[in-house]
Amino acid sequence: MKFAVIGGTGLIGSQVVRDLNAAGHQAVPHALSTGVDVISGRGLDEAVAGADVVVNLTNSPTFDEASPAFFRTSMDNLLAAARKGGVRHVVILSIVGADQVPELDYYRAKVLQEDILAAGPIPYSIVRATQFMEFMDAVLTWTADDGTVRLPATPIQPIAAKDVAAAVAEVAAGPPLNGIRNIGGPDVFALDELGRITLAHKGDRRTVVTDPTAGMFAAVKGDVLTDQNARLAPTRYADWLS
Repeated sequence: MKFAVIGGTGLIGSQVVRDLNAAGHQAVPHALSTGVDVISGRGLDEAVAGADVVVNLTNSPTFDEASPAFFRTSMDNLLAAARKGGVRHVVILSIVGADQVPELDYYRAKVLQEDILAAGPIPYSIVRATQFMEFMDAVLTWTADDGTVRLPATPIQPIAAKDVAAAVAEVAAGPPLNGIRNIGGPDVFALDELGRITLAHKGDRRTVVTDPTAGMFAAVKGDVLTDQNARLAPTRYADWLS
């Protein structure tokens, strides 16, 4: 099968392309760097022409109130191009629990992206993943100073990017779900605990202070970012750190 992977040069997209090609498919990466712009529409028709499946892994450049406009425009342009090109299946990557955290602009934007896809004219699949292990370093910088890192005790179920990519590639190569598949890491941690584990592994002597008001994840109530009924990935956080 032929796949057009939009956002195919990023963390997840590059690995999806690799996995699909390794499985014997023809997967072509497309991004701004290859001349494809999902906002202006430049290059989209050519990118998806002849593809059986489009995998959209583009992401908003910001996580703020501008993110809904990005996803609305990009999805409208992508679906129009896919319909014109005869694409039979469109796949996107979203977030486990996104619909449970309306306080966050970015999560509302991801739900908007899902809704646009589901209401569109093409069979579809939505893969929702828990938080990426690779993002933990960034999380540790959001509310940090020289001696401390403040984090809430939000339950997190970290998943490795390679496992996310494998799941996306599997769904893309299969029949459309016309629905959602949740994937997650094998273990659940409190975010502050995960911070301590990460700093200890790096030999970082800063102290993690539990602060329910600190950072983006302070807006999350309960364990909505985890799902023990999701398809569990094999990579454990300790193994990923090592």
